[in-house]
Amino acid sequence: MTTRRIRPIRSAAVVAAFAAGVSACSAPGGGTGDDAEAAESVVIGVASEPDTLSPLLGYGKDGNSKIFDGLLARDTDLRLKPALATALPKIADGGRTYTYTLREGVKFSDGEPLTARDVVYTYRTVLDAKTNNTARSELDAVQDVRASGDDTVVFTLKYPYAAFAARTVLPIVPEHVAGGQDPNTGDFNTKPVGTGPYVLAGWNKGEKLTFKANPHYWGGEPAVKSFTTAIIADDNVRATRLRSGDLDGAVLPPNLAATFKDDDGRRTYEAKSYDFRAVTLPTTGEVTGDRAVRRALDAAVDRRAMVDKILDGAGRPAYGPLPADDPWYARGIERPHDLAEARRILDEAGWKPGSGGVRAKDGRRASFTLYYPSGDKVRQDHALAYASDAKKAGIEVKVEGATWEVIEPRMKHDAVLAGFGSVGDPDFGLYTLLHSSLANDGFNNMAGYDNAAVDEALDAGRRTQDPKKREAAYDEIQQALVENPGYTFLTHIDHLYVLADRWKGLTTQLEPHEHGFASGPWWNIEDWQPKK
Repeated sequence: MTTRRIRPIRSAAVVAAFAAGVSACSAPGGGTGDDAEAAESVVIGVASEPDTLSPLLGYGKDGNSKIFDGLLARDTDLRLKPALATALPKIADGGRTYTYTLREGVKFSDGEPLTARDVVYTYRTVLDAKTNNTARSELDAVQDVRASGDDTVVFTLKYPYAAFAARTVLPIVPEHVAGGQDPNTGDFNTKPVGTGPYVLAGWNKGEKLTFKANPHYWGGEPAVKSFTTAIIADDNVRATRLRSGDLDGAVLPPNLAATFKDDDGRRTYEAKSYDFRAVTLPTTGEVTGDRAVRRALDAAVDRRAMVDKILDGAGRPAYGPLPADDPWYARGIERPHDLAEARRILDEAGWKPGSGGVRAKDGRRASFTLYYPSGDKVRQDHALAYASDAKKAGIEVKVEGATWEVIEPRMKHDAVLAGFGSVGDPDFGLYTLLHSSLANDGFNNMAGYDNAAVDEALDAGRRTQDPKKREAAYDEIQQALVENPGYTFLTHIDHLYVLADRWKGLTTQLEPHEHGFASGPWWNIEDWQPKK
Protein backbone atom coordinates (compact mmCIF):
# COMPACT_ATOMS: atom_id res chain seq x y z
CA MET A 1 0.00 0.00 0.00
CA THR A 2 2.74 2.45 0.86
CA THR A 3 5.55 0.94 -1.14
CA ARG A 4 6.66 2.70 -4.26
CA ARG A 5 5.85 0.79 -7.36
CA ILE A 6 4.03 3.25 -9.58
CA ARG A 7 4.32 7.00 -9.33
CA PRO A 8 3.46 10.06 -11.38
CA ILE A 9 5.82 11.01 -14.20
CA ARG A 10 8.59 13.38 -13.37
CA SER A 11 8.21 16.36 -15.62
CA ALA A 12 5.46 18.48 -17.09
CA ALA A 13 7.51 18.50 -20.29
CA VAL A 14 6.44 14.92 -20.79
CA VAL A 15 2.93 16.10 -21.73
CA ALA A 16 4.31 18.09 -24.62
CA ALA A 17 6.59 15.23 -25.63
CA PHE A 18 3.66 12.87 -25.57
CA ALA A 19 1.56 15.19 -27.71
CA ALA A 20 4.20 14.93 -30.40
CA GLY A 21 5.01 11.27 -29.89
CA VAL A 22 1.72 9.54 -29.21
CA SER A 23 0.90 9.38 -32.89
CA ALA A 24 3.67 6.83 -33.17
CA CYS A 25 1.52 4.46 -31.10
CA SER A 26 -0.87 2.20 -32.94
CA ALA A 27 -4.03 4.26 -33.35
CA PRO A 28 -7.35 2.65 -32.41
CA GLY A 29 -8.83 0.87 -35.38
CA GLY A 30 -6.13 2.22 -37.69
CA GLY A 31 -3.01 4.39 -37.64
CA THR A 32 0.36 2.81 -38.25
CA GLY A 33 0.22 -0.59 -39.84
CA ASP A 34 -2.63 -2.30 -41.69
CA ASP A 35 -6.19 -2.87 -40.46
CA ALA A 36 -5.53 -6.43 -39.31
CA GLU A 37 -2.59 -5.32 -37.20
CA ALA A 38 -4.57 -2.43 -35.71
CA ALA A 39 -7.45 -4.74 -34.85
CA GLU A 40 -5.08 -6.84 -32.74
CA SER A 41 -3.55 -3.92 -30.83
CA VAL A 42 -4.70 -1.67 -28.01
CA VAL A 43 -3.43 1.75 -26.85
CA ILE A 44 -4.24 2.69 -23.26
CA GLY A 45 -3.68 6.01 -21.51
CA VAL A 46 -2.57 5.81 -17.88
CA ALA A 47 -1.41 8.41 -15.38
CA SER A 48 1.85 6.87 -14.23
CA GLU A 49 4.60 4.43 -15.02
CA PRO A 50 6.71 2.07 -12.91
CA ASP A 51 10.13 3.07 -11.65
CA THR A 52 11.31 -0.43 -12.53
CA LEU A 53 9.98 -3.57 -14.21
CA SER A 54 11.85 -5.88 -11.86
CA PRO A 55 9.82 -7.85 -9.30
CA LEU A 56 13.02 -8.00 -7.24
CA LEU A 57 12.45 -4.30 -6.52
CA GLY A 58 8.69 -4.55 -6.06
CA TYR A 59 7.20 -4.43 -9.55
CA GLY A 60 4.05 -6.54 -9.87
CA LYS A 61 4.19 -7.75 -6.29
CA ASP A 62 0.39 -7.77 -5.99
CA GLY A 63 -0.16 -9.62 -9.26
CA ASN A 64 -1.48 -8.67 -12.72
CA SER A 65 1.90 -8.09 -14.31
CA LYS A 66 1.63 -8.91 -18.00
CA ILE A 67 5.36 -9.77 -18.21
CA PHE A 68 5.55 -12.16 -15.26
CA ASP A 69 3.55 -14.77 -13.37
CA GLY A 70 3.53 -15.73 -9.72
CA LEU A 71 3.03 -19.15 -8.24
CA LEU A 72 -0.59 -18.09 -7.77
CA ALA A 73 -2.85 -15.47 -9.35
CA ARG A 74 -6.26 -13.96 -8.65
CA ASP A 75 -9.47 -14.32 -10.61
CA THR A 76 -12.09 -11.65 -11.21
CA ASP A 77 -13.41 -12.06 -7.67
CA LEU A 78 -9.86 -11.99 -6.22
CA ARG A 79 -9.96 -15.67 -5.33
CA LEU A 80 -6.54 -17.30 -5.49
CA LYS A 81 -5.94 -19.71 -8.35
CA PRO A 82 -2.90 -21.62 -9.64
CA ALA A 83 -0.59 -19.88 -12.10
CA LEU A 84 2.97 -21.23 -12.27
CA ALA A 85 1.98 -23.73 -9.60
CA THR A 86 -0.27 -26.65 -10.50
CA ALA A 87 -2.52 -26.11 -7.47
CA LEU A 88 -2.93 -24.09 -4.30
CA PRO A 89 -0.20 -24.89 -1.77
CA LYS A 90 -0.13 -27.86 0.57
CA ILE A 91 0.00 -26.45 4.09
CA ALA A 92 1.54 -28.39 6.98
CA ASP A 93 3.20 -27.97 10.37
CA GLY A 94 0.39 -25.86 11.78
CA GLY A 95 0.64 -23.32 8.99
CA ARG A 96 4.43 -23.03 8.96
CA THR A 97 5.17 -25.02 5.80
CA TYR A 98 3.82 -24.27 2.31
CA THR A 99 4.67 -26.59 -0.58
CA TYR A 100 4.09 -25.74 -4.26
CA THR A 101 4.48 -27.97 -7.31
CA LEU A 102 5.36 -26.18 -10.54
CA ARG A 103 3.45 -26.49 -13.80
CA GLU A 104 5.24 -28.58 -16.44
CA GLY A 105 6.57 -27.10 -19.65
CA VAL A 106 6.62 -23.43 -18.64
CA LYS A 107 9.28 -21.37 -20.40
CA PHE A 108 10.55 -17.86 -19.94
CA SER A 109 10.18 -15.51 -22.88
CA ASP A 110 13.78 -16.30 -23.92
CA GLY A 111 12.84 -19.96 -24.28
CA GLU A 112 14.61 -21.24 -21.16
CA PRO A 113 12.59 -23.51 -18.82
CA LEU A 114 11.20 -22.40 -15.45
CA THR A 115 12.53 -24.42 -12.49
CA ALA A 116 12.16 -24.34 -8.73
CA ARG A 117 15.57 -22.69 -8.55
CA ASP A 118 14.12 -19.57 -10.18
CA VAL A 119 11.46 -19.37 -7.48
CA VAL A 120 14.05 -19.76 -4.72
CA TYR A 121 16.27 -17.13 -6.33
CA THR A 122 13.40 -14.65 -6.60
CA TYR A 123 12.30 -14.88 -2.98
CA ARG A 124 15.80 -14.99 -1.52
CA THR A 125 16.84 -11.93 -3.51
CA VAL A 126 13.75 -9.97 -2.43
CA LEU A 127 14.48 -10.90 1.19
CA ASP A 128 18.16 -9.93 0.93
CA ALA A 129 18.73 -6.71 2.86
CA LYS A 130 21.05 -5.53 0.07
CA THR A 131 18.13 -5.47 -2.38
CA ASN A 132 16.32 -2.13 -2.48
CA ASN A 133 12.82 -3.56 -2.12
CA THR A 134 10.70 -1.45 0.22
CA ALA A 135 8.06 -4.20 0.33
CA ARG A 136 10.40 -6.67 2.07
CA SER A 137 8.38 -6.46 5.29
CA GLU A 138 5.48 -8.12 3.47
CA LEU A 139 7.50 -11.36 3.47
CA ASP A 140 8.62 -11.04 7.07
CA ALA A 141 7.14 -14.46 7.89
CA VAL A 142 9.48 -16.33 5.54
CA GLN A 143 12.29 -18.12 7.33
CA ASP A 144 13.52 -20.15 4.38
CA VAL A 145 12.62 -21.14 0.82
CA ARG A 146 14.21 -24.13 -0.88
CA ALA A 147 13.88 -26.28 -3.98
CA SER A 148 13.07 -29.97 -3.81
CA GLY A 149 14.03 -31.16 -7.26
CA ASP A 150 13.19 -29.09 -10.35
CA ASP A 151 9.46 -28.81 -9.77
CA THR A 152 8.83 -28.40 -6.02
CA VAL A 153 9.29 -25.35 -3.79
CA VAL A 154 8.99 -25.43 0.00
CA PHE A 155 8.54 -22.33 2.15
CA THR A 156 9.22 -22.52 5.88
CA LEU A 157 7.68 -19.72 7.94
CA LYS A 158 8.85 -18.27 11.25
CA TYR A 159 5.24 -18.17 12.43
CA PRO A 160 1.87 -19.11 10.98
CA TYR A 161 0.83 -16.28 8.66
CA ALA A 162 -2.80 -16.52 7.61
CA ALA A 163 -2.33 -14.44 4.47
CA PHE A 164 0.86 -16.05 3.19
CA ALA A 165 -0.60 -17.83 0.15
CA ALA A 166 -1.79 -14.46 -1.19
CA ARG A 167 1.79 -13.19 -1.01
CA THR A 168 2.85 -15.83 -3.53
CA VAL A 169 1.38 -13.89 -6.43
CA LEU A 170 4.88 -12.34 -6.39
CA PRO A 171 6.26 -12.60 -9.96
CA ILE A 172 9.06 -15.08 -10.59
CA VAL A 173 12.21 -14.00 -12.41
CA PRO A 174 14.80 -16.16 -14.21
CA GLU A 175 17.98 -16.74 -12.26
CA HIS A 176 19.93 -17.37 -15.47
CA VAL A 177 19.27 -13.75 -16.53
CA ALA A 178 18.91 -11.71 -13.34
CA GLY A 179 21.27 -13.78 -11.21
CA GLY A 180 24.37 -12.37 -12.85
CA GLN A 181 23.35 -8.75 -12.21
CA ASP A 182 23.10 -6.35 -9.31
CA PRO A 183 19.33 -6.39 -8.58
CA ASN A 184 19.40 -2.68 -7.81
CA THR A 185 21.14 -1.42 -10.93
CA GLY A 186 21.17 -4.23 -13.50
CA ASP A 187 19.66 -4.18 -16.98
CA PHE A 188 16.89 -6.51 -15.82
CA ASN A 189 15.11 -3.49 -14.33
CA THR A 190 14.36 -2.18 -17.81
CA LYS A 191 14.85 -5.32 -19.94
CA PRO A 192 12.80 -7.96 -18.11
CA VAL A 193 12.38 -11.61 -19.03
CA GLY A 194 9.36 -13.43 -17.63
CA THR A 195 6.80 -16.16 -18.19
CA GLY A 196 3.78 -13.87 -18.67
CA PRO A 197 1.56 -13.43 -21.73
CA TYR A 198 3.52 -10.43 -23.03
CA VAL A 199 7.10 -9.24 -23.40
CA LEU A 200 8.34 -5.68 -23.24
CA ALA A 201 8.98 -4.45 -26.79
CA GLY A 202 10.06 -0.92 -25.90
CA TRP A 203 10.07 1.67 -23.13
CA ASN A 204 10.37 5.38 -23.79
CA LYS A 205 10.60 6.75 -20.27
CA GLY A 206 7.86 9.22 -19.46
CA GLU A 207 6.10 8.54 -22.76
CA LYS A 208 5.03 4.94 -23.35
CA LEU A 209 5.68 1.25 -22.85
CA THR A 210 4.91 -1.20 -25.64
CA PHE A 211 4.27 -4.91 -25.24
CA LYS A 212 3.91 -7.80 -27.66
CA ALA A 213 2.65 -11.35 -27.23
CA ASN A 214 5.09 -13.81 -25.67
CA PRO A 215 5.57 -16.67 -28.17
CA HIS A 216 6.46 -19.05 -25.33
CA TYR A 217 3.49 -18.22 -23.08
CA TRP A 218 2.19 -21.35 -21.36
CA GLY A 219 -1.40 -20.04 -21.31
CA GLY A 220 -1.90 -19.86 -25.07
CA GLU A 221 -1.64 -17.10 -27.64
CA PRO A 222 -3.65 -13.96 -26.77
CA ALA A 223 -5.95 -12.37 -29.33
CA VAL A 224 -4.55 -8.94 -28.44
CA LYS A 225 -1.14 -9.26 -30.09
CA SER A 226 0.27 -6.02 -28.78
CA PHE A 227 -0.64 -3.14 -26.53
CA THR A 228 0.82 0.20 -25.56
CA THR A 229 0.47 2.06 -22.29
CA ALA A 230 0.84 5.77 -22.98
CA ILE A 231 2.01 7.70 -19.91
CA ILE A 232 -0.06 10.88 -19.59
CA ALA A 233 0.00 12.44 -16.15
CA ASP A 234 -2.53 15.17 -16.84
CA ASP A 235 -6.15 14.00 -16.58
CA ASN A 236 -7.44 16.52 -19.12
CA VAL A 237 -4.79 15.63 -21.69
CA ARG A 238 -5.63 11.95 -21.27
CA ALA A 239 -9.32 12.65 -21.91
CA THR A 240 -8.51 14.80 -24.95
CA ARG A 241 -6.32 12.09 -26.47
CA LEU A 242 -9.04 9.52 -25.92
CA ARG A 243 -11.64 11.74 -27.56
CA SER A 244 -9.38 12.46 -30.55
CA GLY A 245 -8.88 8.74 -31.21
CA ASP A 246 -5.21 8.51 -30.23
CA LEU A 247 -6.15 6.12 -27.42
CA ASP A 248 -8.39 3.05 -27.23
CA GLY A 249 -8.95 3.57 -23.53
CA ALA A 250 -7.91 5.53 -20.48
CA VAL A 251 -8.29 5.81 -16.73
CA LEU A 252 -10.19 9.03 -15.96
CA PRO A 253 -11.53 10.95 -12.96
CA PRO A 254 -15.33 10.97 -12.57
CA ASN A 255 -15.97 14.41 -14.07
CA LEU A 256 -14.07 13.54 -17.26
CA ALA A 257 -15.40 10.00 -17.54
CA ALA A 258 -18.91 11.50 -17.45
CA THR A 259 -18.24 13.39 -20.69
CA PHE A 260 -18.17 10.06 -22.57
CA LYS A 261 -21.46 8.69 -21.22
CA ASP A 262 -23.35 9.34 -24.47
CA ASP A 263 -20.60 7.98 -26.71
CA ASP A 264 -21.98 4.86 -28.38
CA GLY A 265 -18.55 3.71 -29.47
CA ARG A 266 -17.08 3.67 -25.98
CA ARG A 267 -17.99 1.99 -22.72
CA THR A 268 -17.31 3.12 -19.16
CA TYR A 269 -16.17 0.57 -16.58
CA GLU A 270 -16.44 1.25 -12.86
CA ALA A 271 -14.28 -0.66 -10.40
CA LYS A 272 -14.82 -0.58 -6.66
CA SER A 273 -11.57 -0.18 -4.78
CA TYR A 274 -9.70 -0.04 -1.51
CA ASP A 275 -8.05 3.09 -2.86
CA PHE A 276 -8.34 6.00 -0.47
CA ARG A 277 -7.21 9.59 -0.41
CA ALA A 278 -5.77 10.86 2.82
CA VAL A 279 -3.68 13.71 4.14
CA THR A 280 -0.47 12.59 5.82
CA LEU A 281 0.11 14.52 9.03
CA PRO A 282 3.79 14.07 9.99
CA THR A 283 4.26 13.62 13.70
CA THR A 284 7.54 15.55 13.43
CA GLY A 285 5.80 18.62 12.02
CA GLU A 286 5.66 21.74 14.22
CA VAL A 287 1.87 21.93 13.84
CA THR A 288 0.83 18.49 12.61
CA GLY A 289 2.86 16.92 15.43
CA ASP A 290 0.18 18.11 17.87
CA ARG A 291 -2.43 15.39 18.30
CA ALA A 292 -5.10 18.02 19.02
CA VAL A 293 -4.54 19.56 15.59
CA ARG A 294 -4.82 16.16 13.93
CA ARG A 295 -8.04 15.36 15.82
CA ALA A 296 -9.52 18.77 15.00
CA LEU A 297 -8.82 18.31 11.31
CA ASP A 298 -10.47 14.89 11.46
CA ALA A 299 -13.62 16.52 12.83
CA ALA A 300 -13.54 19.54 10.52
CA VAL A 301 -13.37 17.68 7.21
CA ASP A 302 -16.60 17.21 5.24
CA ARG A 303 -16.10 13.79 3.66
CA ARG A 304 -19.60 13.49 2.23
CA ALA A 305 -19.22 16.78 0.35
CA MET A 306 -15.97 15.51 -1.15
CA VAL A 307 -17.67 12.35 -2.42
CA ASP A 308 -20.59 14.31 -3.87
CA LYS A 309 -18.76 17.29 -5.33
CA ILE A 310 -15.29 15.98 -6.22
CA LEU A 311 -16.07 12.37 -7.07
CA ASP A 312 -19.57 12.97 -8.47
CA GLY A 313 -20.74 10.21 -6.14
CA ALA A 314 -18.17 7.67 -7.44
CA GLY A 315 -16.81 6.78 -4.03
CA ARG A 316 -17.47 6.66 -0.31
CA PRO A 317 -16.44 8.65 2.77
CA ALA A 318 -13.30 7.22 4.37
CA TYR A 319 -13.21 6.96 8.15
CA GLY A 320 -10.09 4.85 8.14
CA PRO A 321 -7.91 2.84 5.78
CA LEU A 322 -10.54 0.13 5.22
CA PRO A 323 -13.77 0.87 3.33
CA ALA A 324 -17.05 0.56 5.25
CA ASP A 325 -18.14 -2.50 3.27
CA ASP A 326 -14.98 -4.44 4.06
CA PRO A 327 -15.53 -7.42 6.40
CA TRP A 328 -12.66 -6.18 8.60
CA TYR A 329 -14.08 -2.66 8.96
CA ALA A 330 -14.63 -1.69 12.61
CA ARG A 331 -18.26 -0.69 13.01
CA GLY A 332 -19.01 2.52 14.84
CA ILE A 333 -15.92 4.53 13.87
CA GLU A 334 -17.86 6.87 11.56
CA ARG A 335 -17.42 10.51 12.52
CA PRO A 336 -19.68 13.37 11.45
CA HIS A 337 -18.52 16.64 9.95
CA ASP A 338 -18.45 18.69 13.18
CA LEU A 339 -16.83 22.15 13.13
CA ALA A 340 -17.99 22.88 16.66
CA GLU A 341 -16.11 19.80 17.91
CA ALA A 342 -13.01 20.80 15.94
CA ARG A 343 -13.02 24.25 17.54
CA ARG A 344 -13.59 22.79 21.00
CA ILE A 345 -10.60 20.45 20.63
CA LEU A 346 -8.35 23.32 19.58
CA ASP A 347 -9.60 25.60 22.34
CA GLU A 348 -8.89 23.00 25.02
CA ALA A 349 -5.41 22.37 23.60
CA GLY A 350 -4.52 26.04 23.81
CA TRP A 351 -4.80 26.94 20.15
CA LYS A 352 -6.44 30.36 20.41
CA PRO A 353 -7.98 32.45 17.58
CA GLY A 354 -5.43 34.82 16.09
CA SER A 355 -4.88 37.30 13.29
CA GLY A 356 -6.47 36.50 9.96
CA GLY A 357 -8.63 33.85 11.58
CA VAL A 358 -5.62 31.53 12.07
CA ARG A 359 -5.16 30.08 15.53
CA ALA A 360 -1.87 30.22 17.42
CA LYS A 361 -0.24 28.58 20.43
CA ASP A 362 2.91 29.70 22.20
CA GLY A 363 3.63 32.10 19.34
CA ARG A 364 3.26 29.41 16.69
CA ARG A 365 0.56 29.78 14.03
CA ALA A 366 -1.64 26.78 13.15
CA SER A 367 -0.36 26.75 9.60
CA PHE A 368 1.27 24.08 7.43
CA THR A 369 1.83 23.20 3.77
CA LEU A 370 -0.05 20.44 1.98
CA TYR A 371 1.46 19.09 -1.25
CA TYR A 372 -0.32 17.25 -4.02
CA PRO A 373 1.16 15.81 -7.24
CA SER A 374 0.74 18.21 -10.14
CA GLY A 375 -1.67 17.13 -12.86
CA ASP A 376 -3.83 15.03 -10.54
CA LYS A 377 -7.08 16.98 -10.54
CA VAL A 378 -8.80 14.68 -8.05
CA ARG A 379 -6.04 15.13 -5.48
CA GLN A 380 -5.91 18.85 -6.13
CA ASP A 381 -9.63 19.17 -5.49
CA HIS A 382 -9.36 17.09 -2.32
CA ALA A 383 -6.51 19.29 -1.10
CA LEU A 384 -8.40 22.52 -1.76
CA ALA A 385 -11.57 21.23 -0.08
CA TYR A 386 -9.51 20.07 2.90
CA ALA A 387 -7.89 23.50 3.21
CA SER A 388 -11.30 25.17 3.05
CA ASP A 389 -12.67 22.95 5.83
CA ALA A 390 -9.56 23.47 7.96
CA LYS A 391 -9.79 27.26 7.62
CA LYS A 392 -13.26 27.21 9.16
CA ALA A 393 -11.72 25.66 12.27
CA GLY A 394 -8.89 28.21 12.35
CA ILE A 395 -6.15 26.13 10.72
CA GLU A 396 -4.33 27.46 7.67
CA VAL A 397 -3.43 24.81 5.09
CA LYS A 398 -1.31 26.14 2.23
CA VAL A 399 -1.90 23.96 -0.82
CA GLU A 400 0.89 23.47 -3.35
CA GLY A 401 1.15 21.28 -6.44
CA ALA A 402 4.56 19.84 -7.26
CA THR A 403 6.36 16.95 -8.92
CA TRP A 404 7.34 13.95 -6.83
CA GLU A 405 11.00 15.06 -7.01
CA VAL A 406 9.95 18.12 -5.04
CA ILE A 407 7.52 16.31 -2.72
CA GLU A 408 9.58 13.29 -1.71
CA PRO A 409 12.34 15.14 0.21
CA ARG A 410 9.62 17.01 2.12
CA MET A 411 7.34 14.10 3.04
CA LYS A 412 8.86 13.63 6.49
CA HIS A 413 7.92 17.13 7.62
CA ASP A 414 5.18 18.36 5.27
CA ALA A 415 1.68 17.03 4.64
CA VAL A 416 0.90 15.23 1.38
CA LEU A 417 -2.42 14.47 -0.30
CA ALA A 418 -1.59 10.79 -0.66
CA GLY A 419 -3.23 7.67 -2.04
CA PHE A 420 -3.02 4.20 -0.53
CA GLY A 421 -5.00 1.00 -0.36
CA SER A 422 -4.33 -2.74 -0.77
CA VAL A 423 -6.65 -5.66 -1.39
CA GLY A 424 -6.50 -9.20 -0.09
CA ASP A 425 -6.00 -8.97 3.67
CA PRO A 426 -5.95 -6.13 6.21
CA ASP A 427 -2.30 -6.86 6.98
CA PHE A 428 -1.38 -5.94 3.41
CA GLY A 429 -2.35 -2.32 3.79
CA LEU A 430 -2.28 -1.48 7.46
CA TYR A 431 1.17 -2.75 8.39
CA THR A 432 3.09 -0.59 5.92
CA LEU A 433 0.83 2.39 6.58
CA LEU A 434 1.18 2.42 10.35
CA HIS A 435 3.94 0.27 11.84
CA SER A 436 6.60 2.41 13.52
CA SER A 437 9.42 0.21 12.22
CA LEU A 438 8.61 1.55 8.75
CA ALA A 439 8.24 5.21 9.72
CA ASN A 440 9.29 7.50 6.85
CA ASP A 441 10.66 4.53 4.91
CA GLY A 442 10.00 5.93 1.47
CA PHE A 443 6.25 5.75 0.88
CA ASN A 444 5.80 3.47 3.89
CA ASN A 445 4.31 5.12 7.00
CA MET A 446 4.65 8.58 5.48
CA ALA A 447 3.24 10.21 8.60
CA GLY A 448 5.95 8.72 10.83
CA TYR A 449 3.12 7.29 12.92
CA ASP A 450 4.39 5.78 16.19
CA ASN A 451 1.87 4.13 18.48
CA ALA A 452 3.02 1.20 20.61
CA ALA A 453 -0.50 -0.20 20.98
CA VAL A 454 -1.03 -0.09 17.23
CA ASP A 455 2.32 -1.79 16.62
CA GLU A 456 1.35 -4.55 19.03
CA ALA A 457 -2.02 -5.03 17.33
CA LEU A 458 -0.42 -5.05 13.87
CA ASP A 459 1.99 -7.76 14.97
CA ALA A 460 -0.83 -9.75 16.56
CA GLY A 461 -2.96 -9.53 13.42
CA ARG A 462 -0.05 -10.74 11.33
CA ARG A 463 1.09 -13.57 13.60
CA THR A 464 -2.15 -15.30 14.58
CA GLN A 465 -4.45 -17.43 12.44
CA ASP A 466 -7.34 -17.18 14.89
CA PRO A 467 -10.03 -15.12 13.06
CA LYS A 468 -11.46 -13.70 16.29
CA LYS A 469 -8.05 -12.56 17.52
CA ARG A 470 -7.32 -11.01 14.13
CA GLU A 471 -10.66 -9.21 14.14
CA ALA A 472 -10.00 -7.83 17.62
CA ALA A 473 -6.55 -6.63 16.57
CA TYR A 474 -7.77 -4.78 13.50
CA ASP A 475 -10.72 -3.30 15.40
CA GLU A 476 -8.26 -1.94 17.97
CA ILE A 477 -6.13 -0.37 15.25
CA GLN A 478 -9.06 1.39 13.62
CA GLN A 479 -10.34 2.67 16.96
CA ALA A 480 -6.86 3.96 17.82
CA LEU A 481 -6.79 5.98 14.60
CA VAL A 482 -9.90 7.83 15.76
CA GLU A 483 -8.30 8.87 19.04
CA ASN A 484 -4.80 9.45 17.68
CA PRO A 485 -4.87 9.97 13.91
CA GLY A 486 -1.70 10.15 11.86
CA TYR A 487 -3.69 10.77 8.70
CA THR A 488 -6.94 12.48 7.84
CA PHE A 489 -8.81 9.86 5.83
CA LEU A 490 -11.01 11.54 3.23
CA THR A 491 -12.58 9.30 0.59
CA HIS A 492 -12.47 5.83 -0.91
CA ILE A 493 -12.67 6.33 -4.65
CA ASP A 494 -14.13 4.22 -7.43
CA HIS A 495 -11.89 3.78 -10.45
CA LEU A 496 -13.37 4.73 -13.81
CA TYR A 497 -12.15 3.61 -17.21
CA VAL A 498 -13.42 4.49 -20.66
CA LEU A 499 -12.62 2.05 -23.46
CA ALA A 500 -13.49 1.57 -27.14
CA ASP A 501 -16.24 -1.02 -27.28
CA ARG A 502 -14.65 -3.47 -29.73
CA TRP A 503 -13.53 -6.28 -27.42
CA LYS A 504 -15.34 -8.75 -25.21
CA GLY A 505 -14.24 -10.53 -22.05
CA LEU A 506 -13.48 -7.32 -20.17
CA THR A 507 -14.15 -7.31 -16.42
CA THR A 508 -13.00 -5.33 -13.42
CA GLN A 509 -11.69 -6.48 -10.06
CA LEU A 510 -11.86 -4.93 -6.62
CA GLU A 511 -8.78 -2.77 -7.02
CA PRO A 512 -5.90 -1.45 -4.89
CA HIS A 513 -4.63 2.11 -4.91
CA GLU A 514 -2.16 1.45 -7.70
CA HIS A 515 -4.36 1.17 -10.74
CA GLY A 516 -4.46 1.96 -14.40
CA PHE A 517 -1.16 0.38 -15.38
CA ALA A 518 -1.81 -3.17 -14.13
CA SER A 519 -5.45 -2.97 -13.06
CA GLY A 520 -8.53 -1.73 -14.85
CA PRO A 521 -10.55 -3.61 -17.47
CA TRP A 522 -7.20 -4.60 -19.02
CA TRP A 523 -6.10 -6.65 -15.99
CA ASN A 524 -6.95 -9.74 -18.10
CA ILE A 525 -6.12 -8.34 -21.54
CA GLU A 526 -4.64 -11.70 -22.56
CA ASP A 527 -8.18 -13.16 -22.36
CA TRP A 528 -9.93 -10.55 -24.51
CA GLN A 529 -11.56 -11.56 -27.75
CA PRO A 530 -12.60 -9.27 -30.62
CA LYS A 531 -16.28 -8.54 -31.07
CA LYS A 532 -17.58 -9.93 -34.32
